[in-house]
Amino acid sequence: MQPLITLKDIGRKYVIGTEVIHALKSVSLSINKGEFVALMGPSGSGKSTLMNILGCLDTPTKGEYILNGINVSHMTDDDLAEVRNAEIGFVFQTFNLLPRNTSLENVALPLVYAGISKTDRLARAHKALDNVGLGHRVDHRPNELSGGQRQRVAVARALINNPSIILADEPTGNLDTKTSIEIMGLIEDIHAKGNTIILVTHEEDIAQHAHRIVRMRDGLIEKDYENPDIHTVSKEREVL
Repeated sequence: MQPLITLKDIGRKYVIGTEVIHALKSVSLSINKGEFVALMGPSGSGKSTLMNILGCLDTPTKGEYILNGINVSHMTDDDLAEVRNAEIGFVFQTFNLLPRNTSLENVALPLVYAGISKTDRLARAHKALDNVGLGHRVDHRPNELSGGQRQRVAVARALINNPSIILADEPTGNLDTKTSIEIMGLIEDIHAKGNTIILVTHEEDIAQHAHRIVRMRDGLIEKDYENPDIHTVSKEREVL
């Protein structure tokens, strides 16, 4: 079976004045459908650059990226935007919700770009909010919601297009410990339903929810291994 994601010798360099910065030197990686992968590394390790490439927000300077059978390595911005909307659901640390829009409108937004009719959009958005436990908050705007509720809205929005992958960038970075556990529980449930999740984090305890951990340093993959502690994390959550 073909992997969902295949990266071959991916590099990304930036030219700033006379200086050339190699954010990614050579990264080769494959991720199968249904995996839950944590991408870790210190600041400057290249994990954010790699996430931007995985999320089709940026293109590599060298190498090849095949996403769900499509070579996205050298696409135009317009083509990348189409792939992003169809294949990728994003969950950001800062939620990235539109402040004047209700939860329902925020969740339905990707469907506007997909050309879905308004009636269908709102029905699907309502169901998505129900699925994350926010069916009673559909008319609330972001400033009327707690941090955890905002992130649940963001998760519902990420799932609305049934994407191939969910990219979660520090999804608990702005949340307290109790809410972080709840959101990671929600992400685990989403993974259990068959979704592929790539989680970018610098927090060890958050990474322990993933089944596989990829550690980066200096623009290279330093370690890539199955998480031996995954079962204890789930058990701990049951005890809580």
